[in-house]
Amino acid sequence: MKKQIKIGVGDAATTAKEFIDIWRRAECGEKVEEVQRLYFENLEMLLKTLTEARWVLLKILRENGPMSIRALSNELGRDYKNVHTDVGKLEYIGLVDRTEDGKIRVPWDVVEARLMLAA
Repeated sequence: MKKQIKIGVGDAATTAKEFIDIWRRAECGEKVEEVQRLYFENLEMLLKTLTEARWVLLKILRENGPMSIRALSNELGRDYKNVHTDVGKLEYIGLVDRTEDGKIRVPWDVVEARLMLAA
């Protein structure tokens, strides 16, 4: 089974409603797919956090496997300090983590971003 995370925009009420729906289905014995979710308060915050450079960083890590920040910055052709900052932000929101030897990795097989144009 692939490990996946779904990214989107949602307020607290929408997120709570989704949680309650899944909880009720599980209580009724329905098999519920285990999926991690990451919601942003609004589209602007999502786009500010998940910049094009950070998406490329995620892609490189996923393709190449765990890497040190130095190796990652070399692979990306970017300044070490900027890559370090990006890794810190992505680690904080859970899109990357560290291996036992301290290398950065993407723990997800699938990162799905879904944006609604209208409510």
